[in-house]
Amino acid sequence: MAKFGEGDKRWIVEERQDGANVHNWHWSEKDCYDWTCKRFDALFEGLVVLSGEGGLWIKISKVESVKGEAYVNIRKGKIIPGYEISAVMNWEGEAKDGSGNSLATVQGKVELPYIADENADEDPEVKVSVMDETSLGQRLKEAFLAKGKPLVLERIASYVKQMANGGPAQEEMQSKNLEVKGKGSNKPVLDEKVSAKPVEPPKAKAREGFKTITMTERFHCRPRDLYEVLLDENRWKGFTQSNAKVSKEVGGMFSIFDGAVTGVNQELEENRLIVQKWRFANWNDGHYSTVCMTFEEPEIGTTVLKLTQTDVPEEDRFGNATVYETTRRGWKELIFHKIRAVFGYGL
Repeated sequence: MAKFGEGDKRWIVEERQDGANVHNWHWSEKDCYDWTCKRFDALFEGLVVLSGEGGLWIKISKVESVKGEAYVNIRKGKIIPGYEISAVMNWEGEAKDGSGNSLATVQGKVELPYIADENADEDPEVKVSVMDETSLGQRLKEAFLAKGKPLVLERIASYVKQMANGGPAQEEMQSKNLEVKGKGSNKPVLDEKVSAKPVEPPKAKAREGFKTITMTERFHCRPRDLYEVLLDENRWKGFTQSNAKVSKEVGGMFSIFDGAVTGVNQELEENRLIVQKWRFANWNDGHYSTVCMTFEEPEIGTTVLKLTQTDVPEEDRFGNATVYETTRRGWKELIFHKIRAVFGYGL
C-alpha cells in the first residue's frame, strides 16, 4: 500500500485558493492519522465492559497508543480509504464479594496488532492480557474476552465504516460541494441527504417565519440507555468532544457544543419523555424553540426516538436562511450518529 503523499503527482491537484475541487473530480488525498487517534480516544476511553455482573467491574481506562497511517483518496467523488494501524489500550478490573468488599483489582492491556483497509470485511485480531496471574486475575481476563471483545470489535467496525465514508474528509467534501452548487443562486443548496423533504407532523401548522422539524431515529439499546445519555453531562462531553453542562432536573439549564446551544428542561418523564426550551446562540435574543423527544421500545433492545422541534426560525439574527437545515443536520449527524458510533447503539 502506498504511503500517504506518495501518489503519482500528475494526478494530485493542489487545493485552489477558493477551495473548489468541483464534485471532487481531481485526485486528492487527506491525512487521517490525527483524526484516527481522536476517534480511538472517543470510541474506547471509559468504555464500560461490566458494571457489577457476577461481582465484576471492568472498563477500558486509556488508549495508550495508535500507530501507523490512515488517509483517504478521493477521485471523481469516489472515496478510497487506506489505513494500516495498530493500537494498545489499558483496561482495569475489580472483583468484589457479595457484601461489596473488594477482592482484587487488576490491570491489563488490549492489543490490536493490525487493522487495515485490505481486511475491512474481517474482524481484526484482539489480544487481551492481564498483569495479575492469580485466579481472580484470570477470571477478569476471561470476562473481558467474553464481554469486552465484542464491544471492541463493534467499535472497530464503526471506525472502518467511517473511513469508508471519507473519515474527516466527508464533511469537508459536502461543504465544498454546497459552495460550488450554490454559486450564482441566492437560495441555499442543500446536501441530498438534508434536502429530502422532512415529514411534517399531522395537521401541525408552524407560525409564519418559523418551521417545525420532525425526525424518527432507531437505536440498538434500551430507552433508559438513550434517555441517560441525553441528560448526562460527561457523555455529552465525550461524544461531542466539546464542553457541556447538562442538568437532569426539571427547570435545570443546559449548555452544549461549547455554549453554541443552550436551553432549559421543561418536562422530564424518566425513560419516556424529554421536553426542552432550546436555542442557538445566533438566534434573535430571547427566542427559544421547543424540543420534544419521546422514547418507545417496539421490541426489546430497540429504541425508537421521535423528535419534534417547533418554532425553529427561518433566519438567524444575521439574516442567514439556513437555520432549519443546520439544525436538522446537527441533530442527525452531530448528535444521533455520534451517539450510535461512540456508545455502540447503531442498528
